[in-house]
Amino acid sequence: MSRLLPLFIGAALLLAGCGSSSSDQGGPSGRNAESENSTPSVEAVQARDGTLPLQERMSGTVQARNQIAIYPELSEPVVSVEAQTGNYVEAGEPLVRLRRVTYEQQVRQAKASVRTARAEAQSAKANLNELQSQLKRTQRLADQDFESQQQLESLRAQVEQAEAAYEQAQAQVEQAEATLDEQQTMLDRTVVRAPISGYVGQRNVEVGQRVGPDTRIYTMGDLDVVKVIVQVTDRMFGRIEQGQTARINVPQRDTVLTASVTRISPFLNDESYSAEAEIEVPNEGGVLSPGMFVEVDVAYGESERATIVPLSALYEDPTSNTRGVFVAPTLGTEIPVETPDSFDEDDPPPLTPPTPTTFREVEILAEGEQTAGIRGVEPGDWVITVGQNLLDNDTGERVDARVRPLPWSRLLALQRLQDTDLLNRVMKRQQRLADERFGADAGPGDTTSSARRPPSPDSSAPSMAATQP
Repeated sequence: MSRLLPLFIGAALLLAGCGSSSSDQGGPSGRNAESENSTPSVEAVQARDGTLPLQERMSGTVQARNQIAIYPELSEPVVSVEAQTGNYVEAGEPLVRLRRVTYEQQVRQAKASVRTARAEAQSAKANLNELQSQLKRTQRLADQDFESQQQLESLRAQVEQAEAAYEQAQAQVEQAEATLDEQQTMLDRTVVRAPISGYVGQRNVEVGQRVGPDTRIYTMGDLDVVKVIVQVTDRMFGRIEQGQTARINVPQRDTVLTASVTRISPFLNDESYSAEAEIEVPNEGGVLSPGMFVEVDVAYGESERATIVPLSALYEDPTSNTRGVFVAPTLGTEIPVETPDSFDEDDPPPLTPPTPTTFREVEILAEGEQTAGIRGVEPGDWVITVGQNLLDNDTGERVDARVRPLPWSRLLALQRLQDTDLLNRVMKRQQRLADERFGADAGPGDTTSSARRPPSPDSSAPSMAATQP
């Protein structure tokens, strides 16, 4: 957007110059006035010395923290829907209830099987206890030679057989109980519950609908803190690290959020040759919504020391395609200039007398969000930021211009304006100037002239800084 500023505001300059006469402004008349009106008017700021934060802009996708898709584990019709899109639910709360008649019957059958198995195990245990008692009595009698060894061995075999039968009965009890647990789990799955606490959304289920394990019925996540997923290219891999500052631009809400890179994968994807990085962002007020696309600027260092100029000062020569800046070398030397601390829309700094401007090719060392670090211009030089197109000519000769010095704060504020907002301001300004001019030309009896019209709603809007005084 910043590179379009000279074009838009240059148009404002040209139209403003054409829309006012020297007589209207109390200036000189005749050839002197025509000569002065033909001199372009531009804006400039003083270049600075400093460094730029190096940053990389990447596209990101917003996800809720712990964002998950909810699927039922059974294939059954839905009998009730307990949660609606946007509801907050605690972990374990029911979301959807499925038909459960079949599973209730299976649970009852499993419980009956458990009771039967336990009864058989008790019977086997009683039989084992009785045989063990007989073995003890027979052992004492055999020690006194009142019972034969053959009888003793027979009882021992019966006890071993009873022990095996009891162990088998116990195994059947465990198997029956496991079957019961399985059937109970299946019954419990007829109620789809929230696995985490958070918000539900993207509801895709209705009563009577038959769902299955492949049916996504909700998306759920924690919206108090969201994460922005960005893909770090192999070119930036190694520069982007955990803990670096990230600015998330949210054009939908016209705001910028600041956070830190939370984590980054140490592996590059085989297909995209990029690594995934996550940025966790507190989401107060619900500024970020899951699924939203945002632009993320990650600062990964600082540039070398250089001359700092606004991005709007950079100009590309259409004939040679070289990039450079226009400077006014006599400002601050032959022509005294007082750098303003602030900008007043109603009382802008005055234009200087016509002064030479020259184009200088520069080496761009780094570009920031609104400024650039360059080599080829010294700190303290006055660089043209608005109206460069009025200074460009096919002959390459020097062009004189009247320069309005501006504070950095004013220009950076202009650069933050959206293209459409800026164009609307220019057009409204020119409309107001046209109304004032043609209204003044009309006679006092002309009730249809624009001079008789009420002021436009934008009449109090700030004027463009580059218009003629």
